[in-house]
Amino acid sequence: MHVSLATSAGRGDRPNEDFVGAVPGAVVLLDGAGIPGSEALCAHGVAWYTHRLGGTLLGGLSRADGRDLAAILADAIAETAAAHRATCDIAEPSSPQATVLMARAHRGRLEHLLLADSYLMLDEVGGGVRVITDEREAVARRECAAPLAGITPGTPEYDHIRASCALALRARRNQPGGYWIAKDDPRAAWEAATGSHPLGELHGIAVLSNGASRIVSPYGLTDWPGVRDLLAAEGPSGVIHRVRAFEAESGGGPDARVPDDVTVAHYRVMP
Repeated sequence: MHVSLATSAGRGDRPNEDFVGAVPGAVVLLDGAGIPGSEALCAHGVAWYTHRLGGTLLGGLSRADGRDLAAILADAIAETAAAHRATCDIAEPSSPQATVLMARAHRGRLEHLLLADSYLMLDEVGGGVRVITDEREAVARRECAAPLAGITPGTPEYDHIRASCALALRARRNQPGGYWIAKDDPRAAWEAATGSHPLGELHGIAVLSNGASRIVSPYGLTDWPGVRDLLAAEGPSGVIHRVRAFEAESGGGPDARVPDDVTVAHYRVMP
């Protein structure tokens, strides 16, 4: 397999909280959750967490011992938690955490694992494109935000309800019936969405952080087959360029989104 990688920080005044890396036959993508005020809980910060966890995952995958992806992730979460448990309040819900996407070629199949909202795009030999993500966080977010419907943004009532919605969402994190993310508890790894696909049925795959997936939704710059074609023509940097160009053109308008970290890896299956 041949892999190309690219990443771009959302803001120049803060570190990139995404992580992407590859070893022969495997790729890892993490999207760090930057919780406001978490610096007081963890002196290391979100970027440190994603880079430490991502590096540990790559180390586990590089052993090529066939261990279950969830087992590799559980060990990596435990090891990363141990590295800063003595100095940081890692059990506090707002301490550093990250989405996880792992993909590995193993015994003729492409295995994947997802925790939260990163995206795996499969470029199928028959010409189709299949996109896989862990939708549980998005579902929980929509349900928790339902009380905001019809409330005028910027009003005291809106701000009060929004704060309650944020607490409700946080209460669902790493809980049965809620959604799961890498943080301090290795048991989250066993709740990940997993699957596999025959390598012979794939031309390649791409993994995209939430910030990169904006090229499809909500920006609507292309569809997923268009992302596949863009990757074939320009590589991951082409996706990043389109996202950043759109954000620059949108300026500070009412529909503009705060730029997020954008990360893409593109794997091509070599004949």
